[in-house]
Amino acid sequence: QVQLVESGGGLVQAGGSLRLSCAASGRTFSSYVMGWFRQAPGKEREFVAAISWTGESTAYADSVKGRFTISRDNAKNTVYLQMNSLKPGDTAVYYCNADPSKSQVVGGTPDYWGQGTQVTVSS
Repeated sequence: QVQLVESGGGLVQAGGSLRLSCAASGRTFSSYVMGWFRQAPGKEREFVAAISWTGESTAYADSVKGRFTISRDNAKNTVYLQMNSLKPGDTAVYYCNADPSKSQVVGGTPDYWGQGTQVTVSS
């Protein structure tokens, strides 16, 4: 069993930065692919980024490439999402997820989800 708790959301002006964290419980954190999704009001949940067990492989949605960076610290059981050059269109609830399979993480059907953290970008 893995529990995921996101933090770091908030209100920021366009062009600003935020760093989200997702702390995971469980001793098998390093064996999970981790990802971030987001859901804006009235829209479906969408993939943002994913990172492999070792952190050597990452994937990003086209809309965030070059602005967002996903990373992980297996010693701290934590995955991060550094968000720079934020835009009003990035406003959403951000969720982290975890699964042994990359396809499940990226496809939005992982074993585990966090409860989400709100990010609001003002213009």
